[in-house]
Amino acid sequence: RKSVLLSAIKRTLDVALAIVGLILAAPLMVMVVIALRVASPGPALYQQERVGKGGRPFTIYKFRSMHVNAEATTGAVWAQQGDPRVTRVGRFLRRTRLDELPQLWNVLRGDMSLVG
Repeated sequence: RKSVLLSAIKRTLDVALAIVGLILAAPLMVMVVIALRVASPGPALYQQERVGKGGRPFTIYKFRSMHVNAEATTGAVWAQQGDPRVTRVGRFLRRTRLDELPQLWNVLRGDMSLVG
């Protein structure tokens, strides 16, 4: 259990770091979007429903690293080494963790936290 003060400090830190992160990463995020749009058709962002604290559902945002409808025939399966569903740009994004940058928006919204 966290005190009200500790929860407020944690949330303030999350918001501040998410804002700074989004501002600093904005030019890089624009380049990622351009690379995704040039490399393969489809949206740059991937959305997925997740369950947060207290069982509250929310939509998580990530940069798309797989081909559009990559799981249409197989359904959801774990990614494997050399997965053919992953695009060339997506492989780089995953390796560098740049595909996670849009989650700063989730932190800003209060869906997720940077501070454990």
